[in-house]
Amino acid sequence: MKEKPSITRRHFLKGAATATSAMALPMIVPSTVFGANAPSNRIVMGAIGVGSQGTGDMQGFLQKTEVQMVAVCDVDKGHRDNAKRIVDGKYENQACQAYLDFRELIGRGDLDAVMIAVPDHWHTLPAVAAAKAGLDIHGQKPLARSIREGRAICDAVHRYGRVWQTGSQQRSDQNFRRAAELVRNGRIGTIQSIEVGLPTGGGTDVKAVQQVPAGLDWDFWLGPAPKVPYRGVSHWDWRWIMDYSGGQLTDWAGHHIDIAHWGMGWDTTGPVEIEGKGTYPTNGLYNVPTAYRFNCTYANGIVMTVANNQQITQGAKWIGDKGWIHVSRGGLSASDPKILQEEIGASETRLYVSRDHKQNFLDCVRSRELTICPVEVGHRSISVALLGEIAMLTERKIKWNPDTEEIQGDPEASALLGRAYREPWTL
Repeated sequence: MKEKPSITRRHFLKGAATATSAMALPMIVPSTVFGANAPSNRIVMGAIGVGSQGTGDMQGFLQKTEVQMVAVCDVDKGHRDNAKRIVDGKYENQACQAYLDFRELIGRGDLDAVMIAVPDHWHTLPAVAAAKAGLDIHGQKPLARSIREGRAICDAVHRYGRVWQTGSQQRSDQNFRRAAELVRNGRIGTIQSIEVGLPTGGGTDVKAVQQVPAGLDWDFWLGPAPKVPYRGVSHWDWRWIMDYSGGQLTDWAGHHIDIAHWGMGWDTTGPVEIEGKGTYPTNGLYNVPTAYRFNCTYANGIVMTVANNQQITQGAKWIGDKGWIHVSRGGLSASDPKILQEEIGASETRLYVSRDHKQNFLDCVRSRELTICPVEVGHRSISVALLGEIAMLTERKIKWNPDTEEIQGDPEASALLGRAYREPWTL
């Protein structure tokens, strides 16, 4: 994992948002003049993607006194107008600027950071552009729709010294940290296997071709994905179409697979073999797996099984030779309740403590330290699901080198590590 970002906020000439533009450094007055939360010392943010998840994230940042939200962006006019109303209402003015094109928001020249909450197939391009522009980024999980796109985001964040927080907020929850610490410190002995249960996914395909709603730029929404008629999937049901998402598998891998990795110390690695089967719709619009199960074998021989929650109870479960621990949003449990009461000694492994995921990002924007879920962690967590997807689509065992991020001896499977982009979009 790359060491902490070294470029201080606002202390350099921000890179070009496009190949032909550059942004000058804004003047900043020392906080000692007006106080820590003076306008000149606030973290100036923009929001890219302000649908349901994006509006929630934006409102979370609006609650932070050190944030000044100045711009919102969405390809749906209804979303961006609503977001502007929320921001203007917070500050009791009309100053928030609303954009259709994320490149215009990124190119303003006065931002310190952006939050990105767009459909999965759109995660990479604004993230890379924001990093190049010298902005710190809170990006929703999954990190990217493909492994090569995820690596491109990582490379941009590292190259330009940006702070990144993946929206895998379970790492900022006490139960999940406690579970991972107990496992890391041997409270259930030597780990024998791991089980990860994710939601059972897929929608009901009843959507016919429709007229594009007023205010929605459908072509921009599609972006790098193939050109297709509008069928009413732009605000939720895109999750069930593989051009945009991997269904519940990729929607939740950044949560429970992420925690399973945390408990094992696997934040910067991955499995070496992956095999499994998925149940895919045979007709209609929706084509993500409605059921799935795959095994991931790691270099030390431990097997992590990932499946939908009709096969494995939702959450992360570590099984050791002295018991088991299971954690989910429903709570923390163990084979023996006494395990959960054990103290972690001063000399034992203590994991990163964050009690507020968005605050952790803002604190790291100021300190330039790594967040609790930096870009490499987000990349490795979703990579497991994406490898499982490839194994299920090809219906054969995938041999993976987690160091070089290459599939060995299988050109057809290797082709699925990336995605073709529709013109004029390029990565």
